[in-house]
Amino acid sequence: MERYLIVVDMQKDFIDGALGSEMAQAIVPGVVRKIKEYDPGHIYATRDTHFENYLETLEGKKLPVAHCIKDSEGWQLHPDVMAAMPMAKILDKYTFGCGELADEMYRLSLGGEMEVELVGLCTDICVVSNALLLRAKLPGTVIKVDASCCAGVTKESHNAALATMKMCQIDVI
Repeated sequence: MERYLIVVDMQKDFIDGALGSEMAQAIVPGVVRKIKEYDPGHIYATRDTHFENYLETLEGKKLPVAHCIKDSEGWQLHPDVMAAMPMAKILDKYTFGCGELADEMYRLSLGGEMEVELVGLCTDICVVSNALLLRAKLPGTVIKVDASCCAGVTKESHNAALATMKMCQIDVI
């Protein structure tokens, strides 16, 4: 069985930048350890990507904090995370979930049984969005989320997202 790891939005702005938090900083070593458990060619990463007009977008009006502006320092993946996954396929995404990632995992699933695990930020926004997209696209695939390698905006919203994923038959480990 093929195993794939998806590293969601482990970017500087979410760790120690514009929207960073101590909770996000705390998961970096665990995410690096998790990456090392996977075949280097079976790692995918998403990168939240916005542009200079971010504050004028719907998301920017609801979350008026400029972040992950393409090519900025905050848009970059955390250096320790990036160093751990030099062969990762990195997908830029322009909203919470990444349809391209779901399509790629579906394509890979045609080759036989597989398992997908997600880690990253933020549990309650982009991790849950991508997990649910994958669940919809891959109804017969084991999908896992490592709660110790995820952080939410708050502890309460992190736990709520984990509960939502459990209800949708995503294994929370």
